[in-house]
Amino acid sequence: MTGICISLLYRFLLGAAMPFLALYFLVRTARTPAYWRTLAERLGCLPGPYHETPAGGIWLHAVSVGEVLSVAGLVGHLRRELPGTPVWVSTTTLAGRALAEERLRGLADGIFFAPLDYVFAVRRVLRTLRPAVVVVAETEIWPNLFTETRRAGLGLVVINGRISDRVAARYARLRWFFRHTLSKPGAILVQTEEMRRRYLAAGAPPDLVRVGGNLKFDIQPPPPPMAVIEFLDRTAPEAVWIAASTMPPDEEATVIGAFQELSAARPGLLLVLAPRKPERFALAAELLERAGTRYVRRSALAPLALPGVLLLDTIGELAGLFGRADVVFIGGSIVTHGGHNPLEPAGFARAIVVGRYMQNFPEMAAAFRGADAWVEVDGAEGLAPAVAALLDDPARCIELGERAKRCAAAQTGATENALAAILEAHDAAVPRVLPGLHRRLLLGPLTLLWRAGMALDQRLRRPRRLPAPVVSVGNLATGGTGKTPLVAWLAGRIEGGAILTRGYGRRERAVLALPAGATEPRERTGDEAQIYLRAGVARVGIGSDRLAAAALLRPEPPAFLLDDGFQHWPLARDCDIVLLDGAEPFGPVLPLGRFREGPEALARAAIVVITRRRRPAPGIVAHVRRYNATAPVFRTWLEPVGWVEGATGRRLPLSDTPGPAAAFCGLGSPHSFWRTLAELGAAPVARQAFPDHHTYSVDELAGLRRLAPRLLTTEKDWVNCPLDEPGIYWLEAKLVFDDEPAFLEAVFRAARVEVRPGA
Repeated sequence: MTGICISLLYRFLLGAAMPFLALYFLVRTARTPAYWRTLAERLGCLPGPYHETPAGGIWLHAVSVGEVLSVAGLVGHLRRELPGTPVWVSTTTLAGRALAEERLRGLADGIFFAPLDYVFAVRRVLRTLRPAVVVVAETEIWPNLFTETRRAGLGLVVINGRISDRVAARYARLRWFFRHTLSKPGAILVQTEEMRRRYLAAGAPPDLVRVGGNLKFDIQPPPPPMAVIEFLDRTAPEAVWIAASTMPPDEEATVIGAFQELSAARPGLLLVLAPRKPERFALAAELLERAGTRYVRRSALAPLALPGVLLLDTIGELAGLFGRADVVFIGGSIVTHGGHNPLEPAGFARAIVVGRYMQNFPEMAAAFRGADAWVEVDGAEGLAPAVAALLDDPARCIELGERAKRCAAAQTGATENALAAILEAHDAAVPRVLPGLHRRLLLGPLTLLWRAGMALDQRLRRPRRLPAPVVSVGNLATGGTGKTPLVAWLAGRIEGGAILTRGYGRRERAVLALPAGATEPRERTGDEAQIYLRAGVARVGIGSDRLAAAALLRPEPPAFLLDDGFQHWPLARDCDIVLLDGAEPFGPVLPLGRFREGPEALARAAIVVITRRRRPAPGIVAHVRRYNATAPVFRTWLEPVGWVEGATGRRLPLSDTPGPAAAFCGLGSPHSFWRTLAELGAAPVARQAFPDHHTYSVDELAGLRRLAPRLLTTEKDWVNCPLDEPGIYWLEAKLVFDDEPAFLEAVFRAARVEVRPGA
């Protein structure tokens, strides 16, 4: 069966299941009212702040508590490797969401419920976030999510992959179905060699699946909350036994029975009982009441007489408590659930007791058994004797704990493997926006008209040549690629050159020719020309008729820089430099998207520059090569230098970011400014984006000042503000090339323009 047929079958089945899914939501909401508030996000409707986020981020899906714990360290590594790049985390369960909000506060840019695997919901989220990479943890295999991610040109990576014993045979039988989906990721990093065999049996291509290790092996547990530490210090137990992640149907009852047996001879014993599922907290309390056992709930700490039980009815605190235990029982291993990860207590060198059902972690179980690093019991009746033997033999506890710690240490390194795969996918991604169906139906015909009109206009024009070489700096997009800084930078490297610019936003129609550094009001020149004049590196000709502007520049310059000239057909160019935004290089053509031309126009480019891109971009380069096999490709980024107070010219170092402050800008890509602020660690109290080239009124600035006394913006926006407005700071930045000498040499070869390196 072909991939298209499988996809259509899956979508049909999802559609047929929709009434049952609606009924399920009603039942869940009746039982748990908080579930209703998750519905909008599960349908792909993310709240307002997500719509203002910069493109090119990382969307990491961690279904529930265990996955959130395992990826927490990875999020921190991504923050360090990709500063300023948004990282969002989605979860499926309420418990996972609660833990993510607790553990990832300050690390993740947003935490939301993952969309249901309906195409409309997945596309909504992808259009809102505009990520570069989607990362899926563990066993989540969602055909529509995988397919739509790749359709959008994004990287897709599965990390910490595993297929449990319970479903392995079923996945293998459905190989014909999963084969298509599992071919979508760029990499599938699985926990063990056994997991690799299971993924291959499910249809994953062998070249995509490799053993990356288990992220949970790298977890650094947080310290327990101070309230729990103080409780333990006050209670002062002689021994602590933790029953970790107990499971239905009856492990809580088994543990409570064992505790009663043990406590009869151990009056100083404290049991920490931690049910795996929050819905079993109340049941565990009821069982303790029925057994007549003294206990206190973590959520309502109070003095406890020993022997007694601390019922851990919270999420995410268990890992930090292992260091206070003498013995740890791994839940889910006496019942047939298959056990839980023993690495957290092993990392603390604790003595571990398990049942015989550890099939969820077969290779790990084999390693621990082979090293004699835990005590294994056959059933419920063996639990109390095993724990008693360890409590009565501290030396044996220490010996077992050290063996367990060595087993755990041998399993580390998964975080580095996952990070490398994600960065590789990030660099290889070629993101593009996929408009919704309603936009395609409404605006698609108009896009065809735009393309036809553009082609006709180009065909009818007869470009005229100026007496000196012309170097054009332009875009495929309507703006927002960082063109203005590059024009100013290049003008400073062409001795005696001149800039030709339209003067967008100016009120005067007359063609102007101004000397370098001239002082003219913005109303006469437009905002971009103001930046060129302020730079003082070149004469500037301003007017929609660039030929007329060039004629006014006397004496004739040795070269002209044509600002935004890639689609300026009346003027012949010797060198077309085309800029691509590193986060959004391609997309739909006007009016469906914000691009004037499609990527096929790159065939006309002499040089391609990927802007706002520090890291290599092999994916974008490969896409460029589909249309232009010879043009050299370079990368640039802006490196902030400091803050400048607009009204006074006073300069402040980057470390002295004015605050409290609100940020505003009117750029073709406002998200680029937000990203720069994030890279600097600046945290404005509010952000507001205005249309490109916006002229700010006193009232608009006053409205922003009501949010904060100081305002942060860009140089381009500052020149569009009333110049005497105090308290406005613009960010000074310098343009950096990945290979400046090679770029200048490419300009010389294309246009025979003498260029010089900058200072």
